Amino acid sequence: MSEGSRQAQPALETQVDVVVVGAGPTGLCFARSLADSGLRIALVEQQPQAALAEAAFDGREIALTHASRQILETLGIWARLDPAEISPLRDAKVLDGASPFALTFADTQRNGGDLGWLVPNHLIRRAAWASVQGQAGLEVLTEARVASVVTSAQDSVVTLADGRRLVTRLVVAADSRFSSTRRMLGIGARMRDFGKSMLVCRMQIEVPHRHTAWEWFGYGRTLALLPLNGDQASAVITLPPREIEALMAQDAAGFGRSVSGFFEHRLGAMQPVARPQAYPLVGVYANAFVGERCALIGDAAVGMHPVTAHGFNLGLASQHRLATCVARAAAQGRDIAAPAGLAAYERGHRLASRPLYEATNAIAALYTDDRLPARVLRKAGLRLAQGVSPFRQLIAAHLVQRHAPA
Repeated sequence: MSEGSRQAQPALETQVDVVVVGAGPTGLCFARSLADSGLRIALVEQQPQAALAEAAFDGREIALTHASRQILETLGIWARLDPAEISPLRDAKVLDGASPFALTFADTQRNGGDLGWLVPNHLIRRAAWASVQGQAGLEVLTEARVASVVTSAQDSVVTLADGRRLVTRLVVAADSRFSSTRRMLGIGARMRDFGKSMLVCRMQIEVPHRHTAWEWFGYGRTLALLPLNGDQASAVITLPPREIEALMAQDAAGFGRSVSGFFEHRLGAMQPVARPQAYPLVGVYANAFVGERCALIGDAAVGMHPVTAHGFNLGLASQHRLATCVARAAAQGRDIAAPAGLAAYERGHRLASRPLYEATNAIAALYTDDRLPARVLRKAGLRLAQGVSPFRQLIAAHLVQRHAPA
């Protein structure tokens, strides 16, 4: 009864098997992953139902790997996406400063086909929401805020702000990198504030992008270009917050001129076709991914810097990994929140996420350092990577990620 909201209130105390806090795409995908498990699931979300069903455009384009597409296909979410909004990502290149040299990933460096696909974030959210409608055993509690979470060896109790209590075997936090549920569970996190903001905006371009993504580490700013269908691209600009605010204050014509200048007119005149959006850049890595009858997935576990474009892919992998452990335990009649099962999830996700998280932060630190020694190292690093074919192939394989996590 996924229409559950204010029109269908549960009793003051409700017994369920799993409580998921956060109905973002990761939380929704996790609920969908358990559709055939026979488990009773409560999905708690602060937003109203209308905001979930018709998620607003937020400017973010998600780069999906082959593994992520495979997961979305299995969940029936990929088929709900408009094919016209799925943009193939065929090549990628990394540039540094004003140098014409670029580290590239060409067709000959992979097994053919696309590196991945770009899909608007709000359309993934809508499709994920649509996929859980009518799901047996699932109750969605919208406009509901978690006031406290108390765990014990026997069960966990989630108390909502209106006094309702959800008694459950497992609590799963999926409520963003600034997760309040994570704090209620007593799990700390390392946060890295990069002191920058990221602006994203869809732009009409004059020079074809040939479905090639750019990561351009300039001096004083970082740029990215995500190729979209119809001679459009998403421009991603990283600057100090005040400079982002000044950029967003410009009218459309002035904004277009500024962005065209940032990209050195390599794509001709660029004009905005949507309102630009800005987001703070903060990386987060939880000290633990599991606890007593609880687990973290998505950004609540690992919130990535966007430079490697793997944040959503990691989140999707985390829910898949945890759902597999939970569903297997349920099918075998075992405790779905047994310490051994949760520990297996944590080991797997930490192994997948920690090296990528640390490498991403190191790249972000090096390629945003404009001091002379760093500039020399930046250029040398790109040329070394371009000259070592196995290294390029390794990076390309990581970008593609052809198989879903075990």
